[in-house]
Amino acid sequence: MAVIPVDLSGREYDVHVGRDLLEGAGRLARNFIRKQMVCVVADERAHELHGRRLETALMEQGHDVAWYLVPSGEGSKSWNGLAQLCEWLLDKEVERGDHVFALGGGVVGDLTGFACAILKRGCGFVQLPTTLLAQVDSSVGGKTAINTRAGKNLVGAFHQPSLVLADLGTLTTLPLRELRAGYAEVLKYGVLGDRAFFDWLSANGPAVLSLEDQALEYAVSMSVAAKARIVAEDERETSGRRALLNLGHTFGHALEAETGFSDRLLHGEGVALGMVLAARYSARQGMIADADAALVAQAVKTAGLPHSLSTLGLDCDGQKLAAHMRHDKKMDAGTLPFVLLEAVGKAVLKRDVSLDDVAAFLDEQLRVA
Repeated sequence: MAVIPVDLSGREYDVHVGRDLLEGAGRLARNFIRKQMVCVVADERAHELHGRRLETALMEQGHDVAWYLVPSGEGSKSWNGLAQLCEWLLDKEVERGDHVFALGGGVVGDLTGFACAILKRGCGFVQLPTTLLAQVDSSVGGKTAINTRAGKNLVGAFHQPSLVLADLGTLTTLPLRELRAGYAEVLKYGVLGDRAFFDWLSANGPAVLSLEDQALEYAVSMSVAAKARIVAEDERETSGRRALLNLGHTFGHALEAETGFSDRLLHGEGVALGMVLAARYSARQGMIADADAALVAQAVKTAGLPHSLSTLGLDCDGQKLAAHMRHDKKMDAGTLPFVLLEAVGKAVLKRDVSLDDVAAFLDEQLRVA
């Protein structure tokens, strides 16, 4: 088991990465449980697959479990979903000093974290991520949010968990498509800031996707450590350092919006294709060579992820995709910062990108096989 600290002044917490962590949850989280009853918010599928393991672990430590089940999918991250969860937590008499457990993927973590951020002006929560994407990204760093008609994650708060237990054993139950989608976020850490890790993934990606123990633990631990370092430097995205974690997301979120935030394009798939587009746009701007952009595209393709915009079959043009970007929460004084590449392994934030030029670029990409 690896333990990675997230070093925030006065609010430090640990991320545990390893197998059988759900079986040890009652012991590992004992400092955050004050009452006999523990409230657990769980994705319905995660509850079906892993709920008994967690409940047994907590009962062995003398606790009872109150379950709140959330339907799978982005639709649960809504105003209505948030209101219903908050009312349930209030009915359960959750206090400011209590900790709510979140079992599932990024949807459950985001929803639970946001509810805990606002409930009685803030109570604690423990992340138990069961997807690769959640383990390496959304469960670490304290970004919590819900979706609205205007776009994804536009209403939320920074609210750090008190503990994260990333049980690698839960990943064996993931469909291959979802596992690949999570791998996109692993690959992102290499592309944005660690060429050596990118090269390691190029050689060992198949072992990670096959869930081979050593390769998987190394990939997840390296990803968490990379995010922990960035979050410690720029928790609330004020200096621009944390914004680098959005590599691929500006393009990806626009694609998710155009496909209706549906199973047609999973979040990680959007990020993967978004990284390819960011690399190709960087090459168009003369920041990197075409060969470097091709390296990123090949890494995405090798992982079985979408690497060409034309294959999505979108019925739109570049201007429509760029219009989705105008609703991006990173808009600042009418301009949208873009995370682009100066090299594979070196991302930078550019604040002078023309959305009209991006639209023209996307028109080109819609025709490229």
